[in-house]
Amino acid sequence: MIYHVVPLADWDAAPDSAYAPASLADEGFVHCSPDVATTLAVVDAFYRDAPRPLLALLVDESRLTAECVFEAAAPAPPPGVAAGTLFPHVFGPLNRDAVTGVLEVAWDADGRATGLTERG
Repeated sequence: MIYHVVPLADWDAAPDSAYAPASLADEGFVHCSPDVATTLAVVDAFYRDAPRPLLALLVDESRLTAECVFEAAAPAPPPGVAAGTLFPHVFGPLNRDAVTGVLEVAWDADGRATGLTERG
């Protein structure tokens, strides 16, 4: 299972199509994280000002129609992520049937990500 962070509005924008975030056009792949702790560190580093609610898609990489490659962060992993951590990069849109769950990022009073919760 890998994780992809996305604002709810972006995920809901085209529910009948594969999901293709801007990073796919800009960088050639969809950024994902390998586990919950890394996902939360990525949220704190890059998504604190993103529109909310902020979701974490649970993606079964065995169901992806696009290639998924685990690669080192460039130039370095975000704060709180160990050096040498490999990040899953999906080289094509996320087919929605590969998404097996959708969690919501929980925040503390200081705006830091504290966990992933079931959407209610």
